[in-house]
Amino acid sequence: MTVAGIISAIIVGLVIGALGRLVLPGRQSLPIWLTIVVGIVAALIGTAIAQAVGVAVTDGIDWIELAFQIGLAALGVALLSGFRGRSTV
Repeated sequence: MTVAGIISAIIVGLVIGALGRLVLPGRQSLPIWLTIVVGIVAALIGTAIAQAVGVAVTDGIDWIELAFQIGLAALGVALLSGFRGRSTV
């Protein structure tokens, strides 16, 4: 992976993580860096799922791939927010 690939993964992760956070109702108690990490992981897994299904490369915007990524980011943010909310440290 090149430096440009890493930077683009961080930018995509920021956007996907923020969108995943926006689709969830209520407040999430996650720091922004953790949201970015969730977004990066969701973007990578969402792309892999889209490639496996055969919808990763389309003409124009890959809406189905974006839906996979945002859905996975929302799931990740919800799970981590739930785990962080339950800890009594």
